[in-house]
Amino acid sequence: MTERRADPGPSGRRADPRAPGRRADPGPSGRRARIAAYWDAAAESFDDEPDHGLRADRTRAAWARLLRSWSPAAPAGVLDVGCGTGSLSLLLAEDGHRVTGVDLAPRMVGRARAKFAAAGLAGRFLTGDATHPPTGEERFDVVLSRHLVWTLPDPEAALRDWVGRLRPGGRLVLVEGRWRRAGAEGVPYVAGAEALPWSGGVGADDLAAAVRPLVGGRVRVEPLSGEAELWGGPVDDERYALIADG
Repeated sequence: MTERRADPGPSGRRADPRAPGRRADPGPSGRRARIAAYWDAAAESFDDEPDHGLRADRTRAAWARLLRSWSPAAPAGVLDVGCGTGSLSLLLAEDGHRVTGVDLAPRMVGRARAKFAAAGLAGRFLTGDATHPPTGEERFDVVLSRHLVWTLPDPEAALRDWVGRLRPGGRLVLVEGRWRRAGAEGVPYVAGAEALPWSGGVGADDLAAAVRPLVGGRVRVEPLSGEAELWGGPVDDERYALIADG
């Protein structure tokens, strides 16, 4: 199994790994194919969520401000793991950074490439498993991931991999959350998702505890739940950014 996020958005709607009616777990390779198919099918409407498409000026500006605060001076090399349609990658490229995006779903990658082409910006987008991005021995100034780690079968192994891809002094930025459960309107996700170690999201304390030993303790958390402009409206679940310096 591999990666992707199911961002609940301001409405609280998300792919629900606890939803009934699933078929038997198909095993790692079959589950990986189902995940790719799931997100390929979602690619066409993925940007309809305010924080996915960043179509509203206020939302786009809010994410641009945050990314700028987390990034070194341009040009820096940034790896966006689980990049989706490339909205955050585009903001980083507009600020002058060299961006590589990785996503499991080919149609997501295709849409990211199209965004960059339309903007006349250079960027590299690869189809592959975000747990072990297909970038060889290349090192980056920033490794960024948003709403992804809860979908990983071995999130701690992925975190070790990502930290290992940082240049000396590089930075890991994880935008994550613990999604609201009570009253959420879920839709079925892939078979076996309920067995994921961080199914439904991961709280800041737990994620910090996993990351801290990998970077020597240089970890801080920025709460994001109260910043409605990021999500297109108010949210009532835990959302935050974890920033770790390698």
